[in-house]
Amino acid sequence: MTDLIPTTAFGTTTARTATHGALSMAEDVTTALASVALRRGADVPVPLGLPLPGPGGWAGADGAMAVCMGPDQWLILGADGAGGDFAADIAAAAPDCSVTEQTDGWVILDIRSKDDADGAPMAELLTRLVNLDPATLAPGRATRSQTGHLGIIALRLAPDRLLLLGLRSAAESLWQHLDGTLRRLAVPR
Repeated sequence: MTDLIPTTAFGTTTARTATHGALSMAEDVTTALASVALRRGADVPVPLGLPLPGPGGWAGADGAMAVCMGPDQWLILGADGAGGDFAADIAAAAPDCSVTEQTDGWVILDIRSKDDADGAPMAELLTRLVNLDPATLAPGRATRSQTGHLGIIALRLAPDRLLLLGLRSAAESLWQHLDGTLRRLAVPR
């Protein structure tokens, strides 16, 4: 019988990490993802006690987060849910919605700043990564954008923390772009 070994988006058995100056980046391999689409005429659910946000926002409760992806569509993230059937849990909590498992389709990169009392390292990183008004990615905001010609979903969790979700099939390209950007920012000018 074949022994199946789960691997990360980068083909390894452990999460990839990097630190350059004040900024660090780590692959999140424990968070599960499910997409939720409201069916016509249905009431907006509150899966897992999570209020579903409007455009440009994200909401969090009890280790779960929801990001608005479009009219009546959300992406739900569940901390430590990658080992179970997260989509089934969401489907049970949102019976009037179409729910699709998304965990293996994305790579999640968690970027943090060690010493971000004034927000400068993260603000400078954001100016290099996405061509958006900084208020668009203020703490508590989320958006779809591009970085390095790759589509991403960006969630600004706090002044010193940013989650970037990219397609798993482009994980290596996204990592190389982000790692190079963090490395350049760490070089004193």
